[in-house]
Order: sequence, then C-alpha cells, then structure tokens
Amino acid sequence: MIMRLAPIGAFGAMAFTIGKYGVGTLVQLGQLIICFYITCILFVVVVLGSIARATGFSIFKFIRYIREELLIVLGTSSSESALPRMLDKMEKLGCRKSVVGLVIPTGYSFNLDGTSIYLTMAAVFIAQATNSHMDIFHQITLLVVLLLSSKGAAGVTGSGFIVLAATISAVGHLPVAGLALILGIDRFMSEARALTNLVGNGVATVVVAKWVKELDAKQMDDVLNNRVPANKTHELSS
Repeated sequence: MIMRLAPIGAFGAMAFTIGKYGVGTLVQLGQLIICFYITCILFVVVVLGSIARATGFSIFKFIRYIREELLIVLGTSSSESALPRMLDKMEKLGCRKSVVGLVIPTGYSFNLDGTSIYLTMAAVFIAQATNSHMDIFHQITLLVVLLLSSKGAAGVTGSGFIVLAATISAVGHLPVAGLALILGIDRFMSEARALTNLVGNGVATVVVAKWVKELDAKQMDDVLNNRVPANKTHELSS
C-alpha cells in the first residue's frame, strides 16, 4: 500500500513546490539533486574506497557483492529493508556473527553517511534560497546540532527530512518555511541517501571486524573474487 501511494505523495509535494515558487525553481532543485548524487558517489568511491583499500578489499567488488541488497534499497528507498540480508551477507563474507550483529544495527542510527550529507546540503540550500546569512558561528552551531539530531534518523524513507525539519526548528536561524522548497524533491534524494547508508554500514562492518581481529581475510578475498560462491562459504564460529 505504501509503495503504491508514495508516487502520489511525491507528485503532490512537487506540484505544491512548483505552484508556490514557480517553474523556475526546478532548475535550482535539479542542480541540488545532481550535486547531491555526485557528492554521494564521490564519498563512496573516494572516502569509503580509500577505507576499503586500507582494510584490504576493493569497494567496487564489495558493491558488486551486495548488488541485490542495493536493488532492494533502490526500490524501497529504505536501507533498513535490506537489514536481514545484509546480516547474512556480511557473515558469509567472513565477519564474525557477533561483530555483524552489533555493527550493522548500530550503524542504522550512528553511521548514516548519506543522511548526513543530505542534511548538510539541504540546510545550506535553504539558507541560500531564503537569503539567510550564516556567519561562522551559525554554521558551527548548525553542524553541531546536525551531528546530534542525525543520530535520531532511522533507516526508513523520509526520516532525513523529519530530522532536517527538527534541526532547523531547533536552531532557529533558518526559516522553517524554507523546507517547502525541498519537500517536492526529497523523494528523489531518498534513494541516494539509502544506498550510501547501506554501503557505509557494510564497509564499517568489515573495518570493525578486522580491527578486533574477527575477520577471515582469506574467506573475504575468495568471496569477493568469486572463487567461492557466497552461499557456500563457511561461517566463522562464534
């Protein structure tokens, strides 16, 4: 039911934005979407890619390994929808079950990379669109509040927008009415948020497992290089 009604809600939000602020806002909103997607891609490839390389695996091979989970997230716009499959996949990759059971669920509150990128870019966009001057003090205050409020974002569709609304209302420097500007495009940015969150949680699990010496590096290498099918890998003893 939710999946069928979501496009109607997105259409209504976009119609409201265009009707209130004009067709010209589509250009700026389109630029925001493009910049957000590019930023998420760069974050995954450069930042997470560097962390993955330092840990001993390729970020591209890892993305290929969890491609089915990524498709689920892409279709639902919720990283939490792939939680059960990610738990199983990370264990088969070579991470001990106890580590996976701690890092993955915790990451849905404390490691939402895509949501953090979205909150920052959306807040800056609203400030520029409403011509709200932000000095260094206001920027630092907003950053600190975002760091705290982002921990309350769940891995479900629309949670990032709710957190953004709560943050802007708490800070008080930006007009809450400015949220109407990005209401219509939030659904289009939700996919990139969820995908980035999922990849970030997966990489974090491998990093933590290696850090506490609970990672079977040989098994991970075999699975990522297709030398051993993922559904036939042995699980580490807990």
